[in-house]
Parts: sequence; structure tokens; C-alpha cells
Amino acid sequence: MEFTCSKPLTIGMELELQLLARDSLDQVEGILPLMEVFPDNPHVKPELIQNCVEITSKVCDSIDELESHLHVLAADLVAKCEGLGMRLAGAGTHPFSQRLALVTPLPRYLQMEKRAGILAYTQIAFATHVHLGMGSGEEAISMMRVLKPYLPLLLALSANSPFWRGYDTGYASYRHRILAASRSYSVPPEFRDWDQFCRFFDTTHRAGLFESVNDIHWDLRPRPNFGTLEVRVMDAQPTVTEAVGLASFLWILARHLQEHGSDCAPALPRVLPWWLEKENHFQASRLALDSQYVAHEDGTVKPLRAVWEAVVQAIEPTAAALGETERLRAFVKRIEHGVGYMRQRAVYREARSLLRPVMESLIEEFRAGAVSATQHARN
Repeated sequence: MEFTCSKPLTIGMELELQLLARDSLDQVEGILPLMEVFPDNPHVKPELIQNCVEITSKVCDSIDELESHLHVLAADLVAKCEGLGMRLAGAGTHPFSQRLALVTPLPRYLQMEKRAGILAYTQIAFATHVHLGMGSGEEAISMMRVLKPYLPLLLALSANSPFWRGYDTGYASYRHRILAASRSYSVPPEFRDWDQFCRFFDTTHRAGLFESVNDIHWDLRPRPNFGTLEVRVMDAQPTVTEAVGLASFLWILARHLQEHGSDCAPALPRVLPWWLEKENHFQASRLALDSQYVAHEDGTVKPLRAVWEAVVQAIEPTAAALGETERLRAFVKRIEHGVGYMRQRAVYREARSLLRPVMESLIEEFRAGAVSATQHARN
């Protein structure tokens, strides 16, 4: 399999957003009319289900460039959706919708519907994806190997889906439990090098499991056609600013691991047996930074919050070298004030266990962020 080489550590982002009816705030199958007003925009795209729209950034050399581009796209999308009687929100799940999804009638998605059965209609979940440019397939697998132990931390920092079909699930990121019903989601297996990954894909392709790499939905996967390593573990975020904060953190972390390797500090996550990585992933989806993290295969456990603090301390010099110190500090401060799932639950408590105010809050957060960024750019 050929890998299209990219400039190392360029960055791109995909934001999956919920399409909602203006009055009921329930999910609405609005992607087809929306795409009619975006006929030639390569950065606004449909997804598998018709109540989702995806905005994708261009390939960027810096986080400033990424943020600027995403804000422009988000503001335009908000305006177009409002013109069609729809609202937008960023969250991993919808708090109260009971509806099944409809599949977008495009050839690839119709084929996925045929293979997935009812899962095509029930896996109503929304994510944030980050693409990191890689100079070769070998480099992509190497970065995949050292970044994989950080998936529980990235999951915890982005957790934004506590409610599902009218219930508080008890999870910080219930999106991951929804996706766990399918075979090719969650933590990827370990690959020694690019050749081993190619042999894996050749075998699964011949067996009829995967038509292309796009059919492998791991939380971390190479994208040979883009020349990237794609990080898919994060929930959809309430605002573009928060999504960009995650991208900046990930960009700094990847550069740090590239320069110092995975064994640069004893307190940082290490490669573990796959079953322990799966357990850390599950615990992070349940309790986010309040979960316990299995740090060693001998069973040593530490709070995931302590891992987060150690990682921030370790990457601060890299952030300074990249000119990202201010954004990293702002991201840390935002995490201290409450990740998305915590804010959703706070609104739920204040509203005396009503979920419509949770949805209203998510809509207003995304809209206000898009509008204020546009006004700031004009000034």
C-alpha cells in the first residue's frame, strides 16, 4: 500500500456537528438541503447519517491558521443553517432524541448501511478528528505506537456525551459505548512497522472485512491517501475554540514525542498490553479525568488527572518552542473549569433534570463562538 507523504506535522481537522430542528431542537435530516447551498465547498461535507454535517479544514502549517479557517467555516455554516430553519450544536450525543437516523444516499454510505444493518441507524454519534501530517508510512506507524497510550487522556479531555435518549448514562463519553457495538472502533492493535500494517490490511481486504482503510474506524489510524495519522478518539466539542485547543495540545504532544520518544519521563504513559489499554480507554469514557489509569503491566494504578498534570509539565518546553504556550495555558484553564460533559450536567442540574435547556445551551455556545470569532476577525 502506497503512502502519500506529507510535510511532517502539518495539521488538519474534521468537526462533526448535529443538525437540529429550530423549534423542537430534535435532530433533523437536514444534510441534503444544506448541501444544496454548499454545492462547491470542499470543506462542508455530508456524513453517514443525515442529521450530521462535517466541516473539514484545509491542510495547515500552524494552529493559528487552523483556527482562523475553522471559524470562518463555522460562522458561514451557522448562517446557512439558520436560513434553512436549522440549528447547530457540538456534542458527542444528542441528550434526548429518540429517533433513528436516516443514511445519506451516497454510494459509500449505502454500502455501509447494507453491511451494518440496524447499527447504521442507531450509531448516532459525533466526533472531532485531527490529522497529523506524516513524512512516510513508517513514520505514521511509529507515531501511532507512541501516541496510542495517550488515547484515554485525549478521550477524557474531550468527553462531551453524558446523555443518551433522555437518560444520564453515568458516562462522561457515552459516544464510545455506542460505537463499541461495531467491530472496527476503539483502540487499535499494535503494529511493529508499516509493512506489518500493510500485511494486516491485505489480509482483511482479501477476507472481505474492509474495502479500504476508510472502513477501519479505530480511534487512531493511518490515512495513506492523505499522508496523515488520524486521531479520532475525541467527542464533538461545544465550540470551535475548544476543538482547536485539543488540536493544539495534540500537535504539541506529537512534536514532543517525535523529539523525545515515549520513554522520556517515567510519569508519562507507556505502551501497555492491549487489554490494559482497552481498560484504560473504558474507564476514561466512564469518569474522564476522575478515572484511575493502569500505568504499568504489574497493575500499578494512578489517577488519570495526575497523568494529565505530568503530561502538561513535560510538554511545556515544546509548547514554548512552537509558540503555543498561551494556547496551552488557556486549554489547561478550560479543562480546570469543566470539560464539556461537566457543563452539560451542570445545566441539567440547574434546570431540575430537564434536557431541553442542555440542548439550548449547546446551541448557544456554538453559535456565540462562531459569531464572536467573525466579529473579532472583522475588527
